[in-house]
Amino acid sequence: MAARSSAPEKSPGFFSQIRTLYTFTQKAFPWLPFLLAGILLVGAGIGVAIGFLLPPVAIWSIILWGITGLMLGLLASMMTMTRLSTRAMYKKIDGMPGATGHVLSTSLGRSWQASEMPVGINPKTQEAVYRAVGRGGVVIVGEGARGRLTRLVNDERSKVQRVAAGVPVTVLYVGHGEGDVTIAKLASTIKALPKKIDRTTQAAVIKRIESVSQSLTSLPIPKGIDPTKARAPRPR
Repeated sequence: MAARSSAPEKSPGFFSQIRTLYTFTQKAFPWLPFLLAGILLVGAGIGVAIGFLLPPVAIWSIILWGITGLMLGLLASMMTMTRLSTRAMYKKIDGMPGATGHVLSTSLGRSWQASEMPVGINPKTQEAVYRAVGRGGVVIVGEGARGRLTRLVNDERSKVQRVAAGVPVTVLYVGHGEGDVTIAKLASTIKALPKKIDRTTQAAVIKRIESVSQSLTSLPIPKGIDPTKARAPRPR
């Protein structure tokens, strides 16, 4: 008789995800527990104060308002920890090869199409070029030293302009130098680009570019980042 197939791995529960999120964030921000405790105390204090200020003043009213303030403080602390976890994730992957592809493929939303795989790469230095297509046109993102990226960026820009004439092409470089965009601001910078093309044109541009793009399956994937581990865990 065939061996029984192994049961699917059980997904972590809500509280397990919260604990993982907290641990991940605290590694980057050791003062996190003091901040969260402060938010909870402030929320509960505001609730108690409201209970004293709103008539009729009664013990049950003060307790209920205190609990309400505590719940609001808990919600505020969760929102704060989620935002800090995103900052912690960017802090962790900043400067790592492949970080640009991770951000483009997970943080741009449905209005943009981008791949985690680079469209051009220098196998020796791991400098890479990525591409995103959206209502703001085509964005080419260089990851690495600008001098060594010139040829890769120009090749990709020429290819895009050849098949999508008239579509705006924006070139960005990820880094901390003058004129560079930090990895933490990459997604917001791209999404802030003014809309220049409609959805029909966007779909046509994507199809044209893909039709002339060379297969990158033989190119090595930049090593140094595991997106599944770098992504800040979020509670469901």
